[in-house]
Amino acid sequence: MGANHSLPRQAGKKVAWRKFNKMRQTNQYCQNKNINGNGNCYCFEQNVQILKINAIIEKKLTEVEECSAVLKYKTPHLRASATLEVPPVPSGETWQIGWIQACTHMEFVNTYGSEGCSSWEFPELTSGAYKMISDSDGKTFPWYGSRNELTTLEGPIQDYKVITVSMNDNFHPHVTWTVPYKTDMNGPPGLTHIHRQQSFYTWLVAKRVNTGQYFILKTIEWSLGLEIAVSPERPLGSRATVLTGADPGQPVILDNNILIPLYALTAPNANNAQMLIWKPTVGEWKIIVPPVKTRSSVANQTRDTACSA
Repeated sequence: MGANHSLPRQAGKKVAWRKFNKMRQTNQYCQNKNINGNGNCYCFEQNVQILKINAIIEKKLTEVEECSAVLKYKTPHLRASATLEVPPVPSGETWQIGWIQACTHMEFVNTYGSEGCSSWEFPELTSGAYKMISDSDGKTFPWYGSRNELTTLEGPIQDYKVITVSMNDNFHPHVTWTVPYKTDMNGPPGLTHIHRQQSFYTWLVAKRVNTGQYFILKTIEWSLGLEIAVSPERPLGSRATVLTGADPGQPVILDNNILIPLYALTAPNANNAQMLIWKPTVGEWKIIVPPVKTRSSVANQTRDTACSA
């Protein structure tokens, strides 16, 4: 089973609203100077109540599709959802509540028999310069997405309200049958193995838009891996065998929150930072797909990392 937490509903809405107005009138309203929300006055983030939060990875096998030029696979989904009760929002203030995700580890290695292997890598992580990288959609930094993943609350809102934010994630790439640096994609297949292992933190976060401050409400830790054996000599449609079972490890909703580094809230995101390296058994490594944007040196990267599966 995945993680599932339910918490009691907050009472006394009218009393809290009168208290809130009184503090506004006497200049005692909390200005959120403490990132942990430990002030003694009424703060929005202190009065957000998580009514229910759950996270689960589907218990199903990775799906494989063999096409003429590529092998496609689709892993089970991570699905996370949170229902919250949020307090009133004063006029002139805007809050956002949603999901932020960062990747903390990635191994994505495609082996081509004795020729070598290709490896998708984040220079930020493999260089050791950073501990994680944003997994934002790249359009609404730092949020994972801007549809079901995010809710915006613009004041004035004079009553408590219940909101739900949800997100899902999985792996669904294409892998070439032939060595990726070769221009003839119709050549004989050489792919023999696929290995992938990634780890993430996913945060439920409240953001005070007026000040740009973030308040972590909950942290989820999860990982997902897969192994696919490939017999390239077999006919198309019968080459791939999924070795990973249908019972993946489940996410954990942590008791203590993990801080989000500032660099995990800004570009580059994972999609733009990744690069594909060809690592032959004999010869020099070659960058097949350079990163669109990265904070780390690509030149040092290709010398210091090894192809492992």
